[in-house]
Amino acid sequence: MINRRSILKALGLTAGLAVTHNALDAAALAQTPAAPAAPAAPTGPFTLPPLLYDYDALEPFIDATTMHLHHDKHHAAYVNNLNIAVAKHPDLGSKSVTELISNLDVIPEDIRTAVRNQGGGHANHSFWWLILSKSGGEAPKAELAKDIDATFGSYSVFQDRFSKAAASVFGSGWAWLVWSGGKLGIETSPNQDSPLTLGHTPILGVDVWEHAYYLKYQNRRPEYIAAFYKVVNWDYVSGLYAKAKSA
Repeated sequence: MINRRSILKALGLTAGLAVTHNALDAAALAQTPAAPAAPAAPTGPFTLPPLLYDYDALEPFIDATTMHLHHDKHHAAYVNNLNIAVAKHPDLGSKSVTELISNLDVIPEDIRTAVRNQGGGHANHSFWWLILSKSGGEAPKAELAKDIDATFGSYSVFQDRFSKAAASVFGSGWAWLVWSGGKLGIETSPNQDSPLTLGHTPILGVDVWEHAYYLKYQNRRPEYIAAFYKVVNWDYVSGLYAKAKSA
C-alpha cells in the first residue's frame, strides 16, 4: 500500500529529477553556439549625399513621404549595392561614380551590370536632388533660355516635347535634356541608364520610376510631370548648361 512516507519520497525524487533536468537544460543552452550576428551594412567609397533641403520642402508638388523613401531607402540601396560590387575590385573605389558609368566598357565584366544599374542609380539620383528646389519653378535662365528658344521654338514647346518624352517611357526610366554634339536634345533612358554612358551631358532630368511619384500621383504620371516643373532649380540647371557648353 502507498503510505504518506512513500508519497513524500516519490515527490522528493520527482523534484530532484526536475532540478537535475533544469540544470542539464541550462548547461546545454550555455554550450549552444550563439546565433551569428547580422552582418554590418557594407561600407565603401561611395556615400549617400544629404538632401540640401527639408523632406517637405517640395510640397505640395512632391510629398515628404515620397522624399523620405526615395532618398533614404531607394537611393541608399543603390549606394549600398554599388559598394558591394566595387569591393570585388578595390581599385575602382578611387574613381568617381561619373567616371565609372562614363566608361562601362573598361569595368570588369563580372560587375559591369551592377555598376551600370547601381552606379547609374547613384549618379542619376545625386543629380536629381540638386535640380530640385523649394524656390524653383520659374523658367530657364541666361544662355540656356536663349538656346531652348532657338532649339525648340519656345520654352512652352520644349515643355510639351519633354513631357511627352517622359510620359512615353515604358516601365521605369528617365527623360533628359542633354548637351551633345554641340546642341541641346531630348532623350529617354530605361531603368537607371545614364546619358553619361553615351557621352552626353545631362542638363535636366525627370525620374519616372514609380517610386518617384506613386504615393501621391498613383498612375497619373503626366500629372506628376506637370508638377515637376514647379520645383525645377533653374538657376542650378542653367549653370550646368553654361559649364557643359564651355567645356
